[in-house]
Amino acid sequence: MSGIMLGLGALMQPLALIGLLGGTVVGLIVGSLPGLNDSITMAVLIPVTFGMEPEMAIGLLVGIYCASACGGSVPSILLKIPGTASATVTAYDGYPMAQKGKSGEALGLAISASTFGGITSAVVLLFLSPFLAKQALKFGPPEYFMLAVLGMSTVIGMAGKNLVKNILAMAVGLVFSCVGMSPQTGLARFTFGQVSLMDGISLIPMLIGLFGITSILEMIEGIRKNPKAEGFKENVKKNYQKVKVTLPNKEMAKRLLPIWVQSSAIGNIIGIIPGAGMIMAIFMAYDQAQRRRPNLEFGTGVPEGIAAPEAANNAVVASSMVPLLSLGVPGNSTSSLFLGALTIQGLKTGPGLFRDTPDMAYMIILGFLLANMIMLPLSVFYCNFLATAVLRLKREILSGIVLTLCVTGAFAVSNNIFNICIMIFFGFIGYTFNKYKIPQSPLILASILGSMMESNWTQSMVYANGSLSVFVTRPLSCGLLILSVIFIAMPLIKMMKAKKTA
Repeated sequence: MSGIMLGLGALMQPLALIGLLGGTVVGLIVGSLPGLNDSITMAVLIPVTFGMEPEMAIGLLVGIYCASACGGSVPSILLKIPGTASATVTAYDGYPMAQKGKSGEALGLAISASTFGGITSAVVLLFLSPFLAKQALKFGPPEYFMLAVLGMSTVIGMAGKNLVKNILAMAVGLVFSCVGMSPQTGLARFTFGQVSLMDGISLIPMLIGLFGITSILEMIEGIRKNPKAEGFKENVKKNYQKVKVTLPNKEMAKRLLPIWVQSSAIGNIIGIIPGAGMIMAIFMAYDQAQRRRPNLEFGTGVPEGIAAPEAANNAVVASSMVPLLSLGVPGNSTSSLFLGALTIQGLKTGPGLFRDTPDMAYMIILGFLLANMIMLPLSVFYCNFLATAVLRLKREILSGIVLTLCVTGAFAVSNNIFNICIMIFFGFIGYTFNKYKIPQSPLILASILGSMMESNWTQSMVYANGSLSVFVTRPLSCGLLILSVIFIAMPLIKMMKAKKTA
C-alpha cells in the first residue's frame, strides 16, 4: 500500500500529468495515421526524453502506448485502412457499420471497448507485477537463464503457421546479441574493428531503425505506387463528414459486457506471455466472439465484431508490461522500448525496480490506469473535431517529419554518428523482414534476451562446476524448464494432429 501511495504522489506531479495528457493526445493522432504506430512514435521520441524529468518522460510514453491502440480504430472504421496492425480485425465489422451511416455508433463501440480492455489490463498490472517481482527476488543465474529460454520458447509456441519465420527472426536476433565484448573471454566479437560496437549494438538506434526507417521506406514505396492517392482523399471526404460519436447506451453495454470481459481476459493472458503480441489476441477474441454469438452474421456491421478486437488489443497494452516490470523481460516489441526509456532515466527493470524505486514502479502502473480513464473523453473529442484534419495530412510531409526525428534521435543517444549507421542498417533489415512477412518481435526479443542468457549461463556453470543438473535441481528453474518444454511441444503436437487428420 505504501508503494501505491508513493506512486500516486509521483503521478500527481504537474509534469507527470502533462506528460500523460500529451502522450494520450499524441497516441490518438499517430494511431489514426496509417503507416505510424506506437512503436515508431516511441522509438523516435525516446531520445527526446533525455532532457525531461523521469515523471514527464514516462508519462508521455505511457500515454502514447495506451491511446495509439484506440486511435488505430478510427481509419479502420471510417476508411477500412487500419491505423495500426492491432486494428485490422476492427475493420471487418466497423467499416460495414460506417457504410450504413452508423460511423458515430461504430466509433463509440470501439472507444468504450478499448477503455474497458485498457482498464482491466491496468488492474492486472497493478496486482500481478509486485507479486511476480517478489518471486523474482528468489531468482539466481539458473532461474534467469531459464526465464530467457522461456521467453523465446513462447515465441515458438505461439508462432502458429509462422514457426519457421519466427525461428529465423530469433536466430538473427541472437547473432546481433553476440556483437561486442564476450563476457566470458573478454574478446571482441563481430565488431569489424569498430570501437563503437565494443559495448554491443545500442538498443535505441536499432529500434528506431526497425520501426522508424522501415515505416519511411514503406511510405516512399506507397507514394511511388500511388502518387496522388485520390481514392484515399475521396474516401476521407465521403466517410468523415459530420461524424458524432455515440457511446453505447445501457442496453447495448449490457449486451456487450460478456464480450468485453471475455476479450479482455484473452488480451491480458496473451499480453503477459512474451512474444505473443496484439495480433494473436485480436484474432482469438474475434473468433471466440463468433463462437459465443453464432446467431449473428459477423462481417456485416455487428457490434460484437467491433467490441471484441478493441477490448482485446487494449487489454494487451498494460499486461505486456507485467513481465518487463517484474522480471525484466519485455512482453512485446513496444514494451521493449520502455526498457530503453527506463534505462535512459537510470532505472532498472525487474525486482530491483520495486525494491529500489517503488515510487517510479507504481507511478508507471497507476499511469496506465489513469491514461485509460482520460482516454475515453479525449477519444470522443478527437473523433468529433480533430480526426478529419489529421487524416488529410500529406504522406510526403509525414515521412519527412519522421525521418528528421529518427536521425536526430539516433544521434542524440550518445552523440555518435555511428548510431545513424546502425539505424539505417536496421531500417533495411526491418523493411526486408516486412517484405517477406517475417515478424520483428522475435528478433527484438532474442537480441535483448541473448546477452541475458549468455551471462547467466556462464554464471550458472561457474556456480555448478559445469553441471547441467543445476537447472533441474532448483525448483524455480525446473518449473521454468517444464513450461519451456510445453511451449515448444505445442506446435509439434498440432502438426502431428494435422497429419493424422489428413
